Amino acid sequence: MAEPAARPPQDPSAPAPSTNGAPAGGDGANGESVGRAVWIGVRDAFSPIVRFLDVFGGHVLLCVRALSWLPRRPVRAINYLDAAEYIGFGSLPIILLVGGFTGMVMSLQSVFAFSRFGLEFLAGGITGKALSLELAPVLTALMLAGRAGAGIATELGTMRITEQIDALESMAVNPIQFLVLPRIIAGALVGPILNLLFFLIGMGGAYLVAVIGQGVDHGQFVANTKEILELTDVLQGELKSIVFGFIVVLIGCYQGYNATGGGRGVGIGTTRAVVIASVSVLVMDYFLSDILITVLGTGE
Repeated sequence: MAEPAARPPQDPSAPAPSTNGAPAGGDGANGESVGRAVWIGVRDAFSPIVRFLDVFGGHVLLCVRALSWLPRRPVRAINYLDAAEYIGFGSLPIILLVGGFTGMVMSLQSVFAFSRFGLEFLAGGITGKALSLELAPVLTALMLAGRAGAGIATELGTMRITEQIDALESMAVNPIQFLVLPRIIAGALVGPILNLLFFLIGMGGAYLVAVIGQGVDHGQFVANTKEILELTDVLQGELKSIVFGFIVVLIGCYQGYNATGGGRGVGIGTTRAVVIASVSVLVMDYFLSDILITVLGTGE
C-alpha cells in the first residue's frame, strides 16, 4: 500500500483557515464575534426581567382562566368545601398560636416602652392598631404561604408528574375548574376569617400580658383601646387578607400545576411557591396600604 504524501510545512505566522472561507483573523470574523458577545451580554442582563414577565403573565393567565369558569357549570360545591377546610381549618392551629404570642410580645414591649412616661395604658390601643392594620393580615398570609401554599403546590405538582391531571382531561373534566378555581376562591374567603381570629386571639394575649401580667389598669386598657382602634382599621386588615389569601393560593396552584422534572421538580415548585408568595404579600402590603389609607382615611 502506498504511503500518503507528506504535507508541506506551514508558516506559523500564516492565519488559520476558516470554515466560512474567510481568514479567522479577518475584520469580518472579529466584528461578528464582538457583535455576538454584545448580544449575549444584553440578553443575559435582561433575562431576569424576561423571566419575571413570563412568570407574572403565567399567573395572570391562570387566574383569568380559572375565574372564567366561575359562573359555568358544573359547580361541584364539595370541592369548594374541601378546599376551605384544608386552607382554613387546617391552618387554624398555627394561626391561633402565632396570633396569641404576637399580641403578647407586642403588649409586653409596649408596656415597657411607655412605662417610662407613665403611659403604659396605651399598650392596648397601640397593640390593637398594629395588629389590625399590619401584623394580623401579613402574618396570617405568611403562615398560609408556608402551610397551605406549600401543601397545594406539592399536591398539584404530584398530580402533574403522575399524570393525574392528564387523566382528568381525558375524562372531559377541565382541571383548572376542578382543581384551581375551588382553591383560589376558598383562599379569598377563609383569609379574612383567619385574619379576624388572629386579631382577636392577639388582643386576648395582649390583655393577659398587660392587665394580668404587668398590672395595667383594666378600665384604662379597654378605654384606650376603644379610643385608638377604629372600625376602619379592622376593615382595612380584612380587605388586605382577601387579596393576600387569593394571591397565596393562586401562586401555590400555579407552581404545582406547572411542575416538571419529577420529584425534584415538585420540591422546587413548592419552594418557589412559598418564597414568591411571601415576597408578593410584603410587596402588595405596601401598595394596598397606600390605596386603603387614601380611600378609607385610615390613620387620620
